[in-house]
Amino acid sequence: MTAFGPGPGRTERLVLPGVLTAEQATRTVAGIAAVQRDDGAIPWFRGHHLDPWDHIEAAMALDAAGERERAEAAYEWLARHQNPDGSWCAAYPDTATGVDTAHPTDPGRESNFCAYVAVGVWHHYLSTGDDAFLDRFWPTVYAAVEFVLGLQQPGGQIGWRREADGTALTDALLTGSSSVYQALRCALAIAEHREEPQPDWELSAGLLGHAIRHHPERFLNKDHYSMDWYYPVLGGALTGAGAKERIEADWDRFVVPGLGVRCLSTNPWITGGESCELALALWAMGESDRAVDILRWIQSPLRAEEDGMYWTGYVFEDDAVWPEERTTWTAGSLLLAVAVLGGDEATMAVFGGERLPRGLDSDCCA
Repeated sequence: MTAFGPGPGRTERLVLPGVLTAEQATRTVAGIAAVQRDDGAIPWFRGHHLDPWDHIEAAMALDAAGERERAEAAYEWLARHQNPDGSWCAAYPDTATGVDTAHPTDPGRESNFCAYVAVGVWHHYLSTGDDAFLDRFWPTVYAAVEFVLGLQQPGGQIGWRREADGTALTDALLTGSSSVYQALRCALAIAEHREEPQPDWELSAGLLGHAIRHHPERFLNKDHYSMDWYYPVLGGALTGAGAKERIEADWDRFVVPGLGVRCLSTNPWITGGESCELALALWAMGESDRAVDILRWIQSPLRAEEDGMYWTGYVFEDDAVWPEERTTWTAGSLLLAVAVLGGDEATMAVFGGERLPRGLDSDCCA
């Protein structure tokens, strides 16, 4: 893998007035690249751990910045370390010599972590047009989707986890299932492109979307988390007037004007990841001005100019960053939000969803 060094124009879609200059965007991309291991692994930060979802989020940000080789190396890492059942463990330790996949810190397999590879692979294909890449990674995506759908419940919702001993935890999380919904649609787009229809996946996506839109009782009640508020919109299950109504209903509960988005409604703590994800959801709703406001607000409390990375969160009652960590996935989510606002077509496609298959319509079903 070559050293980081974006060429002219490679970060042009990552420039957003009031949010990122070209120099700042380049520094943030370099910050993620500096954490990436030579084998492609992207831990949260050096010496912490790697989880599959956040690894993919950072890889997508690298693609949005034109760092195609680094992004592909991240997907190669996933393919090499996929479990025989199509999953990945929830967390692997990052050590002085690299990410230790033989001794996962969390050997369970979380459904939304495993599904997200479909989003990343489709995003990389749309960024590169590389059919050979898509052919090579189809078995990885296929196995991951089959693992995830093994956790789908009769009501359409996705059980959140399978333990290392094989025990299925069938309770469903609205945030996780909404992320899986986006991933299923990307997986269906890959299958459609390859002319390999997957009718079972179409049915599963339709049932899942229906459950998210109409059956909150099928999910654990976590409504004090902001992710449960906006993820049905971010994942694409809820659009139009329904999306607008949901976001407006709890705006004042989660949004702190001038600062960002609370992680939990009960705590005086705004977080970068949630703020950037809400910006993505707002953009998908056609609310670009509000999306830019959110991204602008978080710059002062969360951006570290020395390396262009972002603190995970800020406790505004104490005027303190917490925890004291700057994560690749926080920086990655910021870059992806800036990319959609800057018109990056691949990133717009996976988060906008207009061209993604929706699965079989099950809104007529109970």
